[in-house]
Amino acid sequence: MNGAGPTDFRSQRLEQRCFAIGVLALAACIAAAFRSPDQFFRSYLMAYVFWSSVCIGCFPVLMMHHLTGGGWGYLVRRLLEAGLRALPVMAALVLPVLLGIHHLYAWAQSQAMAGNAALRHKRIYLNVPFFAVRTVFYFAIWALLAHYLNKWSGEQDRADTPETRRRLYNLSGPGLVIYGLTMTFASMDWVMSLEPEWFSTIYSAMFMVGQVLSSLAFTIAVLLLFVRQAPLRGIAAPKYLNDLGNMLLTFVILWAYLAFSQFLIIWSGNLADEIPWYLHRSRQGWQWIAMALFVFHFAIPFLVLLSRDVKRQAEALSALAATLFLVRLLDMFWMVNPAFDTAGVRFHWLDWAATLGIGGIWVGVFFRRLGQRPLLPVHDPELQAAIERISEARVGEA
Repeated sequence: MNGAGPTDFRSQRLEQRCFAIGVLALAACIAAAFRSPDQFFRSYLMAYVFWSSVCIGCFPVLMMHHLTGGGWGYLVRRLLEAGLRALPVMAALVLPVLLGIHHLYAWAQSQAMAGNAALRHKRIYLNVPFFAVRTVFYFAIWALLAHYLNKWSGEQDRADTPETRRRLYNLSGPGLVIYGLTMTFASMDWVMSLEPEWFSTIYSAMFMVGQVLSSLAFTIAVLLLFVRQAPLRGIAAPKYLNDLGNMLLTFVILWAYLAFSQFLIIWSGNLADEIPWYLHRSRQGWQWIAMALFVFHFAIPFLVLLSRDVKRQAEALSALAATLFLVRLLDMFWMVNPAFDTAGVRFHWLDWAATLGIGGIWVGVFFRRLGQRPLLPVHDPELQAAIERISEARVGEA
């Protein structure tokens, strides 16, 4: 049962459709870039940061599973590993961000740098060559982590040994630290530096929690495609679905706590170099998006996930996860676009075209990678123990 993989017609069809959508949408974006390069790079950055969050957010969830175990991890482990094996796509798609630095970041513009003493003070860190080197370094570190997490997992499929399990465990602890350090600087580089005079010590933590939420929401939503089929059907017990729902609830609460803490500290401090970030996002229509985030990113998911019945039903949990995934896109729009559209909310078709383009390509590669391995890790003794516990529970219920 554990050896069955998702190489069915459904996966292949999804892969083909995603690639077709991605290629067409990116082609439209490239055509529009010649007429409106500024808007192209701004839309592309927002879409890229969103989808890279889904991809890179697979790291902490997967490594938490290797550290703590638990049957819940086996439901999404292969999805997370497939997401990481699609990391080279995100590394390649970062190129337009590097090419558009001068269109995106004030610190990359010599005129803005010359007229702003605060920017000149930060130019040792905020300069184009160092930005590019750091970006390459981040992806090199992430690629190395993804390589060994997937390599040793593949070795476990061929023949499980205590050494293989120990390697995955020993890598995951330092790997979480490495992820935290690299994403702290990557979040500052890619998004926070859009408004270089503003800073927040909570921002990177909030950004990483958002990544975990994006990845969890995506994998739980995709899980519905396979959870009623062999081999996942054998382990998709309500108990493990409930555990996934509890994880989702935990990070929803943590995101809300960090977001409110940042707002409270900055708003009460009322400092001239900090408060403008929230002023831009609480006027001229942006306040309605902020309210929507409070309702749909926290209040409703929090109340719904308190229900044990919702968390124990795959369809209900996946529907909520899919909704939260879309709200994560709205949150990224609220974080990135006010840095450019200070006059008010403005939805441009390139925002959605870039999102579909990058997402279509990445999701297409994701499904291709997912079809290359069994949906459950073969020879994992903890998996066998989890299946036995489910069987015992079903016998007891009968």
